[in-house]
Amino acid sequence: MQTGGVTASRVGLGPAAALFRSLGDPARLAIVRRLAGGEARVTDLTSELGLAQSTVSKHLACLRDCALVNVRVAGRASVYSLAQPALLDLFTAAEEVLAATGSAVALCPAYGQPR
Repeated sequence: MQTGGVTASRVGLGPAAALFRSLGDPARLAIVRRLAGGEARVTDLTSELGLAQSTVSKHLACLRDCALVNVRVAGRASVYSLAQPALLDLFTAAEEVLAATGSAVALCPAYGQPR
């Protein structure tokens, strides 16, 4: 059973948790990082990131559903761009935390890299 204080401190954190889950896949992070450099088509992303077209499309759909990327039609192609430039600040902050902790999260038994 949770105390009132603990429950109150969790109020409103659901959207933030969902944001971090939406970015919690290495392929999605790679796509967002690439889009930070400018617009790209699915074919650009597949060749640059070495991912299958179906994988890129699936992750772009997730990011689009989360309103993190935009898509526009250009002829027969769909062109994707970063919808939330503030993600760049989030990535910068994450890099600072990782540097400050010596990337300890990578060793975390629950969330780190498999050994």
